[in-house]
Order: sequence, then structure tokens, then C-alpha cells
Amino acid sequence: MHTVAGAAQSIPGGPVASQEAIKLLGTNGGGFYNANSAHPFENPTAWTNLLQILLILAIPFALPRTFGRIVGDHRQGYAIAAVMGTIFLVSLFALSAFEVNGQGAAPQLAGGAMEGKEQRFGILGSALFGTASTLTSTGAVNAMHDSFTPLGGMMPMINMMLGEVAPGGVGSGLYGMLILAVIAVFVGGLLVGRTPEYLGKRLGPREIKLASLYILVTPTLVLAGTALSFAIPPIRADVEKTSILNPGPHGLSEVLYAFTSAANNNGSAFAGLTANTPWLNTALGVAMLLGRFIPIVFVLALAGSLAQQQHAPETAGTLPTHRPQFVGLLIAVSVVVTALTYFPVLTLGPLAEGLVR
Repeated sequence: MHTVAGAAQSIPGGPVASQEAIKLLGTNGGGFYNANSAHPFENPTAWTNLLQILLILAIPFALPRTFGRIVGDHRQGYAIAAVMGTIFLVSLFALSAFEVNGQGAAPQLAGGAMEGKEQRFGILGSALFGTASTLTSTGAVNAMHDSFTPLGGMMPMINMMLGEVAPGGVGSGLYGMLILAVIAVFVGGLLVGRTPEYLGKRLGPREIKLASLYILVTPTLVLAGTALSFAIPPIRADVEKTSILNPGPHGLSEVLYAFTSAANNNGSAFAGLTANTPWLNTALGVAMLLGRFIPIVFVLALAGSLAQQQHAPETAGTLPTHRPQFVGLLIAVSVVVTALTYFPVLTLGPLAEGLVR
């Protein structure tokens, strides 16, 4: 290839197209080239960018309908899809607004927050791709999230902190949202003072404990990993000297993003962090391993517990789980659980950086 300056450059080739299919449709995210979907051989034009986003979302957004057919009530699937779609649109709007606003001296002087983005996609195409890849377990990128504005870079983090449930990975997004639905039904039961039920199954102490343990696993891994990276003096010295490119709140954001991505099985990264050190290789590897398999154990245990029960008939006091009221409740529970868990550390990282002008 001949560069703009006229020099010759050798670019390796290979089975890029076949890799793209499994990378996106299977929400794997690993690109053939290091630049991933920012590379023109992986994602050359604006329309291929939209096609890739469609592939990322196709299966995860189809699964709520599958769920509705399995339980024999399409309305249940539509309610879950409505929650996923609403969270997706709100996240996309927020990320786009932060990036278009271009907070910070450098973006304002340049006329736009285009650092780390490809001209052929622009801000909105990059925001759409980033939202899709972090609200699923894909982790592919067409822009460098580390170069987003501070509050813009916070949004991919929050997308993963939600549990990647809007729509989430292939299968994992659906069962993650159903766990939140169990919590939402429990909250609704507390409000009306009766035993909560979901799809004809009573939710007792055992079921709520399993759902709660599922919710707590990933935040524990993310927050513990981030805290240990700065709490142990030798490790902190290595992280600050070797791994963090940008000191201060942004450096904390880089480490927080790394553990959030690893524990949630996403794979995207704040590119400014050098993770190839003994501590981060080990800690992130442990977060990946435990974050993948421990939640599945609780999901299977909950499914087994519900399967052993007889079907409970609906009564006048049964909470309808297919109406807009439940959709709103489930959205609120999803956001509140995440906010209460991660808000303190977000105030030390992206919020602290973004609110200082």
C-alpha cells in the first residue's frame, strides 16, 4: 500500500471477512487487525459500519421474542425487548450528546471531539458502534474509547456495569435481564405486601438469594480488582509507573474500565492502559474466569429451583409482567442497582474528570 506521504507500507492480509462474521454475529469482538473495526480492511465505509452494528444486535434482540414463545406469552418477550430497547436508546443518546458537545479545551479548539475516531464514521457512527458493542458482550470497536470525552467514555463503562443486558450477549443478555426481572418482581411484591410471582413461579427466599448473588458477583470482581490495584503499595507503584498513560482521574478510569470489561466478558479497552504486566495479566485473567462462570452457576441454580415448583395460577394480586408499568419498574431497578453499586467509584474517575472544565 502507498501512504498519503507516498511511502510504501506492507499490510498483512488473510481471512478477514470470515473473521468479521463470527466477531460480530457471535459477539466475540476480536478483530483480525489491532485497530479492529476502525481498520479499513475490516470496516471500510459508513454502510458497512451499519451492517456490522446490525450483526452485533441481531441475535440478542431476537432472543426476547424466543423467550416469549417458550413461555407461551409473546407479551412477556415484548416487555423484555422494550426494556432492552429503552436502555439502549437512552445510552446512545447520552453518549452521542457528550461527544457532540465535545467537552474539553482540545475538542473545542479542534471544532469537534474527533480524536480516536474515523472520519468515515464520524461522531454519531462511532457512538452507535460503541453503544452496541458495550451493551452486548462484543467488545469490538470502531473508535478508541480512551479518546472519548470524559463523560462520553463513562457511558461504555456504564453499559457494561449494567450487566450487558440491553440486549447483552448471545443468551447471556437475556438471562441477565431475567435475573433483574426477578428482582423487580420481588420489589413489586414488597410494595403490595404479597409473595412475588413471575411467570407462574413463586419467588421465595432461595430464589431471591440466588438472584442477589448473581447481581453481586461482577461488581465484587470489578471493584475489588480496581481497589487492589491502588491499595497495595508495590502494585500501585507498578500500575502508576508502567500501566497508566494518563495520571489522575483518567488513570483510575483506565483501570476501572479494564476490570469492568474483563469481569463482564466484553473485551474492549481504554487504549491508554498497558495491561501487559504480571499484576494486570493475572488479575484481569482471574476476573475473566470468575466473571464468566460463577454467574452461570447461580443462573442454573435459580432455573433448577423454579423448575421444581408447580405452576401457580394467577390471582387478582398477581403483578402483571407484560404491561408498561412493569417495563418502567424493570428499567428503574436495572439503573438503581447499577447506580448504587458503581456511583462512588465513577465519581472518582470519569465524573471527576468530566465535571471539571
